[in-house]
Amino acid sequence: MNPNWLALQIENSAKLKLSALLRELPVKSETRKSRSGEKKIVIVCHGFTGSKEGSGQAVTMGEKLIDHGFSTILFDFAGCGESEGSWKDISLSGQIEDLKCIVSWCRARGFNKIVLTGRSFGGSTVIGYAARDKKISAVCTWAAVARLQLLFSPFVGGKFEGDPDELITIAGEDGEVFLKRAFFQDLLEHDIFKYASAISPRRLLIIHGSADDSVPYEDADLIYRAALEPKELIILEGANHRFSDHTGQVWEAFFTWLDRL
Repeated sequence: MNPNWLALQIENSAKLKLSALLRELPVKSETRKSRSGEKKIVIVCHGFTGSKEGSGQAVTMGEKLIDHGFSTILFDFAGCGESEGSWKDISLSGQIEDLKCIVSWCRARGFNKIVLTGRSFGGSTVIGYAARDKKISAVCTWAAVARLQLLFSPFVGGKFEGDPDELITIAGEDGEVFLKRAFFQDLLEHDIFKYASAISPRRLLIIHGSADDSVPYEDADLIYRAALEPKELIILEGANHRFSDHTGQVWEAFFTWLDRL
């Protein structure tokens, strides 16, 4: 790992330690930026079955964000990556709570301009959290899931009721994984469209690939329609769910948007 990144463990509300990596602006850059009274950071939320490093792409993006005046923090949700907890216990409510703990840690460190970005289920998480925390400066999603019940209901045959501790087999990005039925039941408590409408007057950027075969690009359009201004929608032609061959275009769109904040 690049020595410029600081490895952290941040406790969540369940007393589990979340593994995180922090890349802060160099002292000279921070001094220059502090004249405006802003200490800026991007919090990155990984996708479903993912982890904070994003196969190294998230780390590389964090290095590039330095040139745009932002520090970066990457972290694993509880039960994911190197964080404590069990993956079968994850939920959207739990991830929103984990993000709250990361935001609180950043504020305690003096960051007063916080931008959230998340991919896939992490995108749903940042929308859900930002709707509740009006001090978040801006939100950017990459291939975010909007229709939660539609996407996940096939795994439970469309029936969400039942024993919350029952283990359900699903196909993740890296093979079969197991989740408690409670995960699916928790989805019923969340309305991404309602959350999206509550982000205004903060800026919202929605990025999605036209060739996403995991989360249809129509989800991006539905989030955009639900949100109020200021909002932007970018559909990358030919991009898949991971933006495998379109990383540069996603970064360019994200960085350009950040520069305008």
